[in-house]
Amino acid sequence: MEFLKSFRSTSFAKSLMVAIFLGFLAIMLLGYLLMAGIFLNRILQALAEGQDSIVVLNSGLIFFFLVEFMYRYFLQKLPVIELESLLHLPIPKKKIMHMLLGRSFFSPLSIIALILFTPFAFTEIASQYGASGAFSWLSAVVLISWTLHWFMLWFKQRFEDSLIGVVIVFIILLLGGGSTYMGWFNLGELVAPFFTIAMSSFLPMIGMLVLCIISYYLAFNYYLNNAYLEDLSAEEEVRFVNQNVGFFSRFGMAGELANLEWKLIIRHKKSRTFLMLSAFFLLYGTIFYDNSAYQSGPMQHMFIFVGSFITGIFMINYGQLFLSWNSGYFDFFLNLKGGVENLIKGKYLLLLSISFLCFLLSIPYVYFGWKFLLIHFATFLFNAGIMIHLITYLALWKPKPMDLNKGAMFNYEGVGAAQFLMIIPMLIAPYLIYLPFALFFNMYAGLAALGTVGVIGILSFNKLSTINVNRVLKNRYEISSSFRQEL
Repeated sequence: MEFLKSFRSTSFAKSLMVAIFLGFLAIMLLGYLLMAGIFLNRILQALAEGQDSIVVLNSGLIFFFLVEFMYRYFLQKLPVIELESLLHLPIPKKKIMHMLLGRSFFSPLSIIALILFTPFAFTEIASQYGASGAFSWLSAVVLISWTLHWFMLWFKQRFEDSLIGVVIVFIILLLGGGSTYMGWFNLGELVAPFFTIAMSSFLPMIGMLVLCIISYYLAFNYYLNNAYLEDLSAEEEVRFVNQNVGFFSRFGMAGELANLEWKLIIRHKKSRTFLMLSAFFLLYGTIFYDNSAYQSGPMQHMFIFVGSFITGIFMINYGQLFLSWNSGYFDFFLNLKGGVENLIKGKYLLLLSISFLCFLLSIPYVYFGWKFLLIHFATFLFNAGIMIHLITYLALWKPKPMDLNKGAMFNYEGVGAAQFLMIIPMLIAPYLIYLPFALFFNMYAGLAALGTVGVIGILSFNKLSTINVNRVLKNRYEISSSFRQEL
């Protein structure tokens, strides 16, 4: 039935091409993983010269599963999307749930651990612990991955739309990677004995098999008990129906539309994913700010890009699809007095507010040095005064329609040539101001110039925003026509 429905769809050709492209991409990535698995022993020996590669891998496996937890949280699809077309059929709900959960398991994500660690298990581990030790160890590793699959199905349905879910993911990331990075405790060494025992005993494998079955029935029972369309949707609607930002009410109609845009973000999967990704990318500076290779010489200018990225990540992610978020009801704003002008200014208000929040959340980077606070402040001013107008101008070039209810990962609706090309001016623009002063004087002179240009842009906000407003008004009928096209 699902095959016939997709085959008869008017967008079958487009869906087929996308499926072929994603299938080719998945095969290519799995091929890279297989090569990494084949050469895993050499990679570990190069990273930890003189150490036993098995010991090194057992100490690092927990970090692999932390990464898996993260990419499953963003990439793994929920099976409840198909419930609407199945619940009315004369089939017991239990069979429907087993079918949907079973189908969700057949995914490239389910074989990543198997492909990556099988060569290592039956070459390195088998040579020391025998085939049974390799099988026991590999089974324990793969069962942990599969346990994460079933657990994530429950976790995402239970917590994805709430602040609790975001907090849990942040805590796991902080305690997992952050604890080792900051030197609090080495999580890998604490967990390594479990995998060491798995090479000489079947008990870890049996324990993970039991845990995998428990996690499956945890997901199964939750989905079964909520296998009603009103149960799956009502909770989300009630949770966010009164989520207003009182600060926006001070800006008249533009503020009301900014508040409406905020509700759009937290109510829809794709926009909500963009917001959460922006929160995770606030940690981007930890990669560079404590790295001695970037502390002096020409590489220290890389911090300008990092600062622009951290303070403007939501502006970049969300702003690149500026009008596509409203493609479903753009005609409403055309028929509303001052609707287009207030829509654009409301979006500006929202982007600036969240960018300012990103700046405030980045203040703890002062732990690495006061200069990083100055970098973030200067790049925030430049983003608020200049970059927001540049991103909007580029995003208004032939905007495309978009379905907000679909996920963000591997979803290219609303994406056109402009979204791929705008990265070039976004990378170059801050350095056009910063580098001349930084090279002739010093870094602080460059930051002062960057911040000054940003302040000038903020003071000229009305004139600069009018350019984009007039552009939308000039092309409003063409934009409206493109938004009516079938996705």
